[in-house]
Amino acid sequence: MIESTQNPTLEETIESMPERVLVADDEHMVASGMSSNLSDLGYEVIGPASDGGAAVELCRLHQPDLALLDIRMPQVNGLEAAETIFGELGIPVVILSAYADPEYVQAGNRIGIFGYLLKPVTKNQLRVGLEVAWARYRHWNQQHDETEQLKLRLEQRKIIEQAKWIIVKRKEIEEPEAMRLLQRQARNNRKSLIEVAQAVVDSESLLGE
Repeated sequence: MIESTQNPTLEETIESMPERVLVADDEHMVASGMSSNLSDLGYEVIGPASDGGAAVELCRLHQPDLALLDIRMPQVNGLEAAETIFGELGIPVVILSAYADPEYVQAGNRIGIFGYLLKPVTKNQLRVGLEVAWARYRHWNQQHDETEQLKLRLEQRKIIEQAKWIIVKRKEIEEPEAMRLLQRQARNNRKSLIEVAQAVVDSESLLGE
């Protein structure tokens, strides 16, 4: 189960809570009870599905905000379904199980499960469990976005540096002057610095061929 190093405030969590939750459990009474509790808590229920394969298909069809999956289901179990639901569709998963097995928790860590609830689950436990899982997902999502933005900035910096040294070599000028030339070209052509730098790198590659 993915952990968060920073807890969002209660107000932030409530304001951004999911609206549509998929339920999957092969025990009809459990699935019905869970669906009823979710409805009472104000969620729109998708399903219930009776196995992991059906849960995946319902997620593809309806795109719920969150999926609540029993861990032991026929054909495709909850962990296998979670791997597809989160890995391919980006939908966070909470696992529901009657078994407090550390192996299941460790497996959940590897595939991005954000909550783990033990049966039987009261309505209040369900409410709190989903709030905590959603807060973890939001924090993970924020960290993931920041990581991707950092990677993009580093890649852009590399391209700008590469373009700068291409200009230094071509025009036999100093590094600061080459940088000013790139910046001036960007301003004059109303383009971003990275667009101008990429054009320089592309032209060098073309000439190199």
